[in-house]
Amino acid sequence: MRKIILIIAIILSFDISARVKPGIEVLRDNGFKELQGKRVGLITNPSGVDNGLRSTIDILHEALGVKLTALYSPEHGVRGDVHAGDKVDNYVDPATGVPVYSIYGKTLRPTADMLKDVDVLVYDIQDNGCRSYTFISTMGVAMDACAEYGKEFMVLDRPNPVGGNKVEGNLVEDSCVSFVSRFPIPYLYGFTPGELARYLNGENLLDGKKKVKLTVIPMDGWRRDMSFAETGMPWVLPSPHIPTPEAAVLYPVSGILGELEYMSIGVGYTMPFKLFCAPWVNADSLCVRMNALQLPGMNFRPIHIKPFYSMFKGENIQGIEVYVTDIEKAPLSLTQFYVMQELADMYPAHRAFDVAPVARQKMFDKVTGSREIRRRFMRDYRVSDILDYWNKDVDKFIADKQKYHLYK
Repeated sequence: MRKIILIIAIILSFDISARVKPGIEVLRDNGFKELQGKRVGLITNPSGVDNGLRSTIDILHEALGVKLTALYSPEHGVRGDVHAGDKVDNYVDPATGVPVYSIYGKTLRPTADMLKDVDVLVYDIQDNGCRSYTFISTMGVAMDACAEYGKEFMVLDRPNPVGGNKVEGNLVEDSCVSFVSRFPIPYLYGFTPGELARYLNGENLLDGKKKVKLTVIPMDGWRRDMSFAETGMPWVLPSPHIPTPEAAVLYPVSGILGELEYMSIGVGYTMPFKLFCAPWVNADSLCVRMNALQLPGMNFRPIHIKPFYSMFKGENIQGIEVYVTDIEKAPLSLTQFYVMQELADMYPAHRAFDVAPVARQKMFDKVTGSREIRRRFMRDYRVSDILDYWNKDVDKFIADKQKYHLYK
């Protein structure tokens, strides 16, 4: 009897109300009323699913009163069958017979011809909360196109896996605008996709300062302080190297350094964005130094690996594995700069900007959103030299973003 009571108590202790409905489920449960009688275009990828793992493509294709007339393929393709960075071609989706237009190839923005049979363009992709992830650029330029051609735009909202409060990094400067830094927002911006769309529209950040007719279908049950695990939602990888919600949290920890291609960040092994490894690194020494920094919410352990592909394929290399123990406290994006700081002191012959090709340094600038970060850091390889610049826009952005929040 005591065991039965204990089991019942455990069951009752679970917060079943924490299960989150993504925008597509809220739209469906409302009878698709916002799309009734309209011709619908859809930007999505495999992460656009309901909690039963049904694709938004198929849900909208079968929805009564809704006519799905076009699909638009971002990086990796609508069905997730295109490798990172590879261009996407136009084709017909075999499951629905709906034409698929590439917006990650010759054009990154829907053209007038692509939108001619569309009344409303819908966006449904799981984001990772980081500015350099190209899907938010795709969303932004699609909003530009809809504003120009008089089409409506709708976002089916999804969680930010880094949470709704985490803001890090300077705003993108004009000299570094690119598809990995399309808009003047911080590196970590603490918005859901729907909130970010509201911000871009409300702050006149679309091309030509035009506004689009925007509708956001909010999630049901999401809170800003939620981890992805707390949502109860299934994770479908939005791109090949973000296989888990943890990888989304780790992406800003190492992705900037990864642009320099001077050490492995775990891409090519089983831990993408979780490692800092190279043939010339001593794992134990680097681990001792990184833990000695006592970075809040972070811990490190030594690791030895042999990558299966990408950098140092088939070589025995070593370094550190990263553990984020507290997302709110952890300096996620600055961690890689601390790694570069310690490595420059340990191995002067391998200082990052002395060995990285110029083309990779330019990409580094695009991702950081400023040439000033690299210029300041490479003088002495000290994080203290970039702290003020990296954080200079954070407080104002946090204040400005509040009015676009849809969740508490």
